[in-house]
Amino acid sequence: QEHLVESGGGSVQAGGSLQLSCAASGFTPRPVCMAWFRQSPGKEREGVASFCYNGITKYSDSVKGRFAVSKNNAQNTLYLRMRDLKPEDTAIYYCAAGRLFREYPSRDYDYWGQGTQVTVSS
Repeated sequence: QEHLVESGGGSVQAGGSLQLSCAASGFTPRPVCMAWFRQSPGKEREGVASFCYNGITKYSDSVKGRFAVSKNNAQNTLYLRMRDLKPEDTAIYYCAAGRLFREYPSRDYDYWGQGTQVTVSS
């Protein structure tokens, strides 16, 4: 059964860095695209970045230049390296995976993780 587990969240001060991980298991074949989303209290879930099988990455304008998404195929793990974090980056971050070609800003993913909390203080 397909499963996504996020880790790496935490609390940091503004300007700090964090790296999130998303371990995927049970996918045969591998997902075509994987992505990171986030949701802040009172706001809709929004796309952050996507990584598809061809290595193409896409980002929301709010994180472009600060966040980097990558994937280790051998470990079937998706990463999100976040730097220069801002208080507005505070959210629960979710990993998603899909069997169709769906790049950011698509939300059409089949599988979702439980999320990991990121808190950035000013």
